[in-house]
Amino acid sequence: MALPSIFKRKFVAALIYLLLVSQVSNGFYLPGTYMHTYTNREELTVKVNSLTSIETELPFSYYSLPYCKPQGGVKKSAENLGELLMGDQIDNSPYRFKMNVNESLYLCTTPPLSEHEVKLLKHRTRNLYQVNVILDNLPALRYANQNGVKIQWTGFPVGYTPQGSENDYIINHLKFKVFIHEYEGAGVEIIGTGEEGMGVMSEREKKAASGYEIVGFEVVPCSVKYDPDKMEKLHMFDSIPSESCPSELDKAQIIRQQERVSFTYEVEFEKSNTRWPSRWDAYLKMEGARVHWFSILNSLMVIFFLAGIVFVIFLRTVRRDLTRYEELDKEAQAQMNEELSGWKLVVGDVFREPNHPKLLSVMVGDGVQILGMAIVTIVFSALGFMSPASRGMLLTGMILLYLFLGISAGYVGVRLWRTIRGTSEGWRSVSWSIACFFPGIVFVILTALNFILWGSNSTGAIPISLYFVLLSLWFCISVPLTLLGGFLGTKSEPIQYPVRTNQIPREIPARKYPSWLLVLGAGTLPFGTLFIELFFILSSIWLGRFYYVFGFLLIVLLLLVVVCAEVSVVLTYMHLCVEDWMWWWKAFYASGSVALYVFLYSINYLVFDLQSLSGPVSATLYLGYSLIMAIAIMLATGTIGFLTSFYFVHYLFSSVKID
Repeated sequence: MALPSIFKRKFVAALIYLLLVSQVSNGFYLPGTYMHTYTNREELTVKVNSLTSIETELPFSYYSLPYCKPQGGVKKSAENLGELLMGDQIDNSPYRFKMNVNESLYLCTTPPLSEHEVKLLKHRTRNLYQVNVILDNLPALRYANQNGVKIQWTGFPVGYTPQGSENDYIINHLKFKVFIHEYEGAGVEIIGTGEEGMGVMSEREKKAASGYEIVGFEVVPCSVKYDPDKMEKLHMFDSIPSESCPSELDKAQIIRQQERVSFTYEVEFEKSNTRWPSRWDAYLKMEGARVHWFSILNSLMVIFFLAGIVFVIFLRTVRRDLTRYEELDKEAQAQMNEELSGWKLVVGDVFREPNHPKLLSVMVGDGVQILGMAIVTIVFSALGFMSPASRGMLLTGMILLYLFLGISAGYVGVRLWRTIRGTSEGWRSVSWSIACFFPGIVFVILTALNFILWGSNSTGAIPISLYFVLLSLWFCISVPLTLLGGFLGTKSEPIQYPVRTNQIPREIPARKYPSWLLVLGAGTLPFGTLFIELFFILSSIWLGRFYYVFGFLLIVLLLLVVVCAEVSVVLTYMHLCVEDWMWWWKAFYASGSVALYVFLYSINYLVFDLQSLSGPVSATLYLGYSLIMAIAIMLATGTIGFLTSFYFVHYLFSSVKID
């Protein structure tokens, strides 16, 4: 009778725990920044980010165009490493909002537009540049109807060119709508994140925190022709009558030399039932979400099915071979060795030193570093630590993780070097090469692309000061940690081979087809797990969409690891069965060849899905960044395949009796 009562107490305790967790989770929001509440008439800070375009992928500063400037001058906001590398340049704006105050205000009138300014405005307009406005860390949303379909965009265009017209028109009047939720500070546990440390707010602090929270931010852009002589008599933030967006072109503001453009805006506050933790839901709505989920699920099922079949066949084949070899007596084995071919015949050569052992050790070490960075980043993103609200945090986190994982790269690379060479001699050179191989490739490519961005005066160009910061992080964190990992690798025991290597290498029988065809073909199966998710990742990078399904990306990554391991092991076993003992590099490239298909798919995406991308500069930038991604994928997936194949070969030849 005591047992049921124990279960009952445990059930009640679990239920109370779940209720407490659910109560706390109502008020604690992990992703993004902490909640900020505003009182009536409190001034709100509106910021502007770089002008961006899916046509050119070259960001430019907001104030590179003749827009109104703030009264106190342009001030840059503090930016993290990821924001700087992505080309974000966040500045203060001339817009002034007051909580719960609906206004229609005048900003400024420009001097007569010069030839250079007209040329610049027309260029930005025809290249579909978007102005990105930020309020309380929320980018402005814009809705448009295209062929009866409601489409959502972030930001608003610099201008527009009507169909059949050669004239361009500037957006000079903005209708902002701010959605607010009244927050009373009751029944919600708020975690303080100030400098004084983390703690639960008191009841008095909760009352003080009562006010309004911003849960939505929308904009309707208009082009309105004003009388510049009349508008110039006004001062900044003077009230003006509310304007409706004109449909006639003669009432819109044309972009033309000697034209004076007046800028105005109006802001309206509207109460919403949306709560602060759900305010990013509007941005994360992905078109065709159902197709996305079912495509991923279908891909996972197919890959699991194929991998299962390959794995079962492979296990049965190896077990049969081991049983046959071990059941035969010595005389029968000798006779079989003369008559048959198989993996046992390369027992004296299977662990022979491969070509370019140092390069192999370096690439495997870098692959471990990249793979570790990818797994940890995606896990943290899936848990919500790197949401879109934390602008630039994803890239910053990836860089820091890569730097600190240098210790694992040095350890694995040097230990592999010791295993291959049988000595620790030269480990410093291997460690230095690991620390400089992949970062050096990235540095060379980024420098070449940076010269292109500098020539275009784009904010995407990395400043010289940031170059020194990156080099300092590289040589002060990554290199010392890689050397430390290499030193630890020299102190660890090298992996002992289960068989001895003959002095004279065995001749590899001629084959009807080259082995590299099999190696290249092996990359198609891992690519099958990746290509659907790759489409959404490329769309988020190059089409300005938010990517948020990190849970599915984590599943795809784990599945990719399993498939890469299985493909490489099967290919290694096939090579050993035809007496090809040079398996080291083939095992690496069997799974690493998926990078070739990723790069080819990137080119396909450029040709067929990024048709709006214009000019050789944009295409060069795209291909340069795609090449960096492909090299990183090659090192990571190649490392998975090589390490799995190495331990498989070690296990295989330690499991059979060798005379």
